[in-house]
Amino acid sequence: MKSPVYNVKAVPVEKIQANSYNPNNVAPPEMKLLYESIKEDGYTMPIVCYELPDGKYEIVDGYHRYTVMLTHKDIYEREGGKLPVVVIDKDISNRMASTIRHNRARGSHSIELMMNIVGELKKAGMSDAWIMKEIGMDADELLRYKQLSGLAAMFEDREYSECKEL
Repeated sequence: MKSPVYNVKAVPVEKIQANSYNPNNVAPPEMKLLYESIKEDGYTMPIVCYELPDGKYEIVDGYHRYTVMLTHKDIYEREGGKLPVVVIDKDISNRMASTIRHNRARGSHSIELMMNIVGELKKAGMSDAWIMKEIGMDADELLRYKQLSGLAAMFEDREYSECKEL
């Protein structure tokens, strides 16, 4: 497989949309720094997207770089309203896993949104082993997310033995 970075496209920002599952949050000082970085250095990393059937692009990684263009007219004008985009072709569960891998590699993600993603992956039929492998969790961390969420459905694939009286 050839890496997507060798096929960067200039995509109008209006054709790009956020996903509903990104657990990454950036504090205002870091957003200001991101703006300054893009202002001084330009976009040095493409936005990772999935091309939707309607021709729009859903962000897998790069939401905050996208937000900088939406909120800073100077950046929008300098870039001609276009963002550098690479496209990955993965189903929703694998796109979620990609988002998590990107976020965790940078060291920032929201616990609450991670719980939601674990819940969505379980509802989609992903096994504990798949979740642990694809988003880089160990069994204890996955168990904690399941416990914190309080969703019994997350434990439906587990076998339990009946308690015997002593």
